[in-house]
Amino acid sequence: MTLVILAAGMGSRYGGLKQLDPMTKHGEFILDFSVFDAKKAGFDKVVFIIKKENEELFKETVGDRIGAQIEVKYAFQSVDMVPEGVVIPEGRTKPWGTAHALMCGRDAIGDDNMLVINADDFYGSEAFEAVGEFLKNTPKTDVSYCMAGYILRNTLTEYGSVSRGICEVDENNMLTLINERTKIYRKSDGSVVFLEGDTEYPTDENGYCSMNFWGLTPMVFGQLEKELADFFADPAGDPCKKECYLPVCINRIKDKGECTVKVLPTEAKWIGVTYPEDKPKVVEAVSQLIADGKYPDGLFVKPKKRCCRKK
Repeated sequence: MTLVILAAGMGSRYGGLKQLDPMTKHGEFILDFSVFDAKKAGFDKVVFIIKKENEELFKETVGDRIGAQIEVKYAFQSVDMVPEGVVIPEGRTKPWGTAHALMCGRDAIGDDNMLVINADDFYGSEAFEAVGEFLKNTPKTDVSYCMAGYILRNTLTEYGSVSRGICEVDENNMLTLINERTKIYRKSDGSVVFLEGDTEYPTDENGYCSMNFWGLTPMVFGQLEKELADFFADPAGDPCKKECYLPVCINRIKDKGECTVKVLPTEAKWIGVTYPEDKPKVVEAVSQLIADGKYPDGLFVKPKKRCCRKK
């Protein structure tokens, strides 16, 4: 099984490459904890989907360190990786979104069941275990997918808005609907809303949301190929800003009856860096997890050998 880490984002709200911002005294990043948890859950390969210009930086800071623990591969996402005939609009600089990012990793991922996650979100070990168990029991030719279902209230930041896929499920916890909301936040009166245009709409903070934690089989690539073709053919939206979101695509594929999505609930609290102000709390939370014995003090640091003197 392959862990796919989407790490080509530009970090515009954070003000830098947050994927590689150290969070521990050993210089570890949030994505290091994801790799650690995934390996424990049975994943044996990780594919980083990054920008080509960040390749050497990723190899030096991440790949060379964890390469002895798990197989590491790289795939590159760029704005010019589009289907034949698509004209890139003048002024477009950012990549085309998370669905496009996953397609850019197709060759590196190969014929593996996969877990697709963000680089800058700390998900918690229980989600990796649940999705890992699901994928172990799912044939590669199946279109039975899954996602970790986080409670919305556990995924908010006090420093601004976040993007989340708001989910609805049936009595069997099968996904029935997911709406991508790009501006969700808690108001001063305590209510949680999402902004669409200039209007605030209330949303249930106790409902499930997607944190881009998807358990998929290789069958998804053929489906996403069609979704991206439709995305590029659609004239709607600002051509310099619009993105093809993975949750939106999976929702459409599900609505066509071409897949099912099992929502695996988790009570884990999201830890992540959307804004610079988030970092101190992330550092504190991670330090506490290490102090509580949830993670070793140095994820990929080899323990020193003890020397015994002969008497």
